Amino acid sequence: AEHQHTRYNPLRDDWVLVSAHRVKRPWQGQLEKPPPEDVPRWDPNNPLCPGATRANGEVNPQYEGTFIFPNDFPALQPDAPEPDDSDHPLFQAAPARGVCKVMCFHPWSDLTLPLMSLAEIRAVVDAWAELATELGASYPWVQIFENKGAMMGCSNPHPHCQVWASSFLPNEAHLEDRTQREHLRQHGVPMLLEYAEQEARRKERLVVENADWLVVVPYWATWPYQTLLLPRHHVCRLQDLSEGQRDSLASIMKRLLIKYDNLFEVSFPYSMGWHGAPTGPHLEEDCRHWQLHAHYYPPLLRSATVRKFMVGYEMLAQAQRDLTPEQAAERLRSLPEVHYKERDK
Repeated sequence: AEHQHTRYNPLRDDWVLVSAHRVKRPWQGQLEKPPPEDVPRWDPNNPLCPGATRANGEVNPQYEGTFIFPNDFPALQPDAPEPDDSDHPLFQAAPARGVCKVMCFHPWSDLTLPLMSLAEIRAVVDAWAELATELGASYPWVQIFENKGAMMGCSNPHPHCQVWASSFLPNEAHLEDRTQREHLRQHGVPMLLEYAEQEARRKERLVVENADWLVVVPYWATWPYQTLLLPRHHVCRLQDLSEGQRDSLASIMKRLLIKYDNLFEVSFPYSMGWHGAPTGPHLEEDCRHWQLHAHYYPPLLRSATVRKFMVGYEMLAQAQRDLTPEQAAERLRSLPEVHYKERDK
């Protein structure tokens, strides 16, 4: 724990430098502003609220649960033209088409997932699975992701996520497809199924677990309190989850996110996303090497105001972290599972 070393990430086929002693260095750098605690439950100027008018002039319905609509500023569109042919191998372009949607988790702006009920979180899980099925019928990749907090680029204080379906496999998906396929070929078992079994037995990086799922700070974690959400059984895609697995997923997500908020007693910022087997034309292929999982990447390092910066060495050489995954897991594991805002209730 006191000496630097590197760790291999088999999912990305790269390495991370672990330098746990660096967390002790004094900090006189940038301090972040904690998120506001007085977000109004309903704001007519917030385009994600029920009844609010969005940038394109459309008025949201008075929704009471989840609400899904096309992104008003999509990064991908279904009818984009073909790029011009390249005249040199160093200047290549390829078609990129797709659909971008926004999903509101709840009509209230002052709630986040850890403060929602299990039934409300389960409704989010079901909506994720339905979108993955709908868009995955024709698109090879459906990326569900949530940017929580202004620190992670969230532009609206309202519980929501985005779903981008693309006509191509993005870099991370392509990389994970290759590494998981190779692991199954060499070892005869899906990589992340074997990894979950190992972490469940070792327990030193375990944060929370139940009958169907476990959350760990992965051995190769890059971000300080990064976690990996894994099924205990072989599941390729979100839409493959049983009713019971969806219930237990809602439960373990709530437990994890409460711990995140309790760490620094702040609405914990993060970027998270689901990775599952490719869809569209890949639905007819053998995708046994894939194991469904979710990545959580939170930036906070020392407090609610001091974040980890991925600059300098991280951008020019390789990823580096300032405390061991075992230290991070122990700290998260020891936190209470009652949200700090609800302790007095």
